[in-house]
Parts: sequence; structure tokens; C-alpha cells
Amino acid sequence: MRSASSTAATAGTVPPANASTLRTRVVSALILAPLALGAAYLGRPVWDVLVAAMGASMAWEWARLCSGGRVSRVGAVSMAIAPAAVAVAALMGVIPALIIVGAGVVLIGLGASLEGARNPAWPAVGVAYVGVPCLAMAWLRARPDDGLAALLWVLALVWATDTGAYIAGRGLGGPKLAPRISPNKTWAGLIGGMVAAAAVGLAGSLLMAGVSASIAIPVSAALAVVEQAGDLFESAVKRHFGVKDSSHLIPGHGGVLDRVDGLLAVSLVVAALSWAVGHTILIWR
Repeated sequence: MRSASSTAATAGTVPPANASTLRTRVVSALILAPLALGAAYLGRPVWDVLVAAMGASMAWEWARLCSGGRVSRVGAVSMAIAPAAVAVAALMGVIPALIIVGAGVVLIGLGASLEGARNPAWPAVGVAYVGVPCLAMAWLRARPDDGLAALLWVLALVWATDTGAYIAGRGLGGPKLAPRISPNKTWAGLIGGMVAAAAVGLAGSLLMAGVSASIAIPVSAALAVVEQAGDLFESAVKRHFGVKDSSHLIPGHGGVLDRVDGLLAVSLVVAALSWAVGHTILIWR
């Protein structure tokens, strides 16, 4: 769910792309971004349905990564865990939903072991990697007072980080950020993403009553680092399994995991901090 302006590459990368590939990516983004924004605006149950569908798709991609491109029976079962957790969260609350995810981690790990998986920990990790951020996204939007504003801020922050990182990385180049994990990402891209995210924080403080610029700007910039870390983690997973993309579900973009890796990390951190203090970061003082 990255913006059209960031479709030419993941954050801070400068891959070669011909005009046809770029057009495909832009068209896909122009379809996906309004879909995400529309679902976010409508809220529950529409947003939850979208998140559940994302969760099932990401679990399918993760299962394929762990099984050399196929989906085992345990992998197929794992696809149901995130959607089930999102549904339980809507009906019974987050704690029972987290129990569902936790139980899923254990059961999928055991099932993968019985299936003879080379490393049963990877399928189990995937359940948590997909399920907990999906719950975070659903929980953020469901907040009655500031859920919509918080979710839109998160989406804008992630898209801005990708855009700023791409522009700075491509325009300035320079030292590599993590060459062993993602050789094309640069420090300039990271800084560009942080500046763009800080601009989102500033815009939020100007557009929304009660949002403090002194909090929103530095927190937004810090979350850009979280976004880039999420991107790097998924790149490391793909490098471990020897693949370029998590799948080819999205024309010109790769897989769902490829497109929302940063969003998963940011949503999780924002939801955890908001839960800890009792309200979202937007109204911190």
C-alpha cells in the first residue's frame, strides 16, 4: 500500500526500471492507495476486512518462502490465523485476539516440525510477524476518538518515508545503509525518509487541533527509522530464502509483504506506545 510516488523502488533503493515497469507500478499504486484510504475512512468492518485479507495474503507469501515456493498443509492453516485474530478482536477485544496469535505460533511451529520442515521456527515466526501488526492496525482504527486520524497519520508517514527515501537515495546516492542486506539502500535515503516523515508530523500539527508539533515532528522522524528497519527486516528474510520478491500478487510491485513491510513495523510500534499511555501519539503532551 505504498504511494504512487514511491512505486519505483523500496525505500532508499535505486533499482533499474524501464518505462513499462514504472507505469505498471504507478497504475497498481493508484488503485491500492485509494482502496486503503477508503477502507480507513469507513472503518470497521471494512477496514478489518481489508486487514484480514492482507493478513491471509501475507501468511500465504510467508508459507511459500518457508517451503520453497509451495504451500504446505501447515502453511495453509497459518493463512487463517491473522483473519481469525482480527475477527476475535472486533468481537471480544485485543487480549483474546493476541491469545489466538500466540496459540497459532505454537501450533504452527509444532505442525511444521511434524511435517519435517528444515527449520520449524520460520513458519512460527511468520504467524507473529503477520498477526500482531494486523491486530495493531485494526486496533488503531477502532479507537473511537482518534482512530481515523491516527491511522491516516501512520499511512501518510509510511508513504512519505518511502517517497523521501527514494528521492534522496536516487538523487544523492552515497554510502550504503546495509549493503549485506539490501545493497541499494543508502544513508541519504534514510535521512530523506526522516525529513519527509517529519514534514508529515508538522502537517499533522497544523491540520489537527490538539496535536503538538514539538512531539509530532520528532516522533514522526523516529518512526521513519522504524519504517526503514521493517523494510530491512523483510529484505533480510528474502535474502535468507534466496528470493527477490515475496510473491507476484501486485503487478510491478512484487508481493503484499514487499509493499507493507514498513507499515507493519510502524503500526506495531505506534499501537504499542499508544496502548501503553492510553491514547495515540497524536495527542501526547
